[in-house]
Amino acid sequence: MTQQPFSRPGAIDLSALKRPAPSAPPPARPGAAGPGGAPAGGAPAGAPAGAAGGSSYAVDVTEQNFQTVIEASMTAPVLLVFYSRTRMPESGQLADDLATVSAEYEGRFLAGLVDIDAAPQIAQAMQIPSIPLVVAVLDGRPAPLLQDALPIDELRTALNQVMQQLTAQGMTGRHQPLQATAPAGEGDEPQVDPRYAAAQDALGEGDIDRAVAEYQKLVDANPADAEAAAGLAMAKVLQRTQGVDLNEARAAGAANPDDVEAQTMVADLDLLGGHVEDAFARLVELVRRSSGDERNAAREHLLGLFAAVGNDDPRVIRGRQALASALF
Repeated sequence: MTQQPFSRPGAIDLSALKRPAPSAPPPARPGAAGPGGAPAGGAPAGAPAGAAGGSSYAVDVTEQNFQTVIEASMTAPVLLVFYSRTRMPESGQLADDLATVSAEYEGRFLAGLVDIDAAPQIAQAMQIPSIPLVVAVLDGRPAPLLQDALPIDELRTALNQVMQQLTAQGMTGRHQPLQATAPAGEGDEPQVDPRYAAAQDALGEGDIDRAVAEYQKLVDANPADAEAAAGLAMAKVLQRTQGVDLNEARAAGAANPDDVEAQTMVADLDLLGGHVEDAFARLVELVRRSSGDERNAAREHLLGLFAAVGNDDPRVIRGRQALASALF
């Protein structure tokens, strides 16, 4: 990677990332934040806590968690910094400084640190022309931000301009802090969380609709509750497939390979039947060959299946890599 001309921070244009203005203010949800409000949304699941310089709002990006970090941009901006300490030490300093500054903004953006020597495929997928490079990602869409290894004070000034511009465009979401989990000591017995009892009882009684409602309450109360989100995702799979004839669904899927509804139903049934990788592969290929609203629908459904299986599952990690390849 060689240095190439690039736009300066003072010439940043993020207008292409602007969300359409809603006709009416969306209803408030628990954990949501307005300008200067409390954090909203969640940190990317599976991201290594505390790995990036100890900041609660910075993460070392790998091929395994790349897609998850990109998905976090649906909540608030993600700033990816591409660097190499061996090829250009000052780019490594920029990465450190971005991690430091991310803590000062308390969730207004998540800093994703991409070491191009450790994760060259990410740089190739993003078509990075040179280092250092900072790319802003919002709603999954990347836009170049700055290329120079600015001193930290100039970096703060540049990012302040960016955050002001985003706020003016109505983008005020916040990430929740990444938190490390202390390892359990030997002999510790697992603690049963009573919050999940109602949903689990409903599942045990075969009342899927009530289980969905109970899990939804938990997610609404705490969107970062990964266990509740996983339970909700699986309960919704069960809900969608209630009373569905397997043979008829498969026949409809075979007859309509590009129909999102038909393909997602077969994927749901595959998942319940234990054919997890087949379910993921079906929807990855649908994402790859579709576009527009249909592509988004297939992608969102696949993310729901990832959540149902669990972000730490190796099949989900491979599925996220395949999805990233299909998207980029």
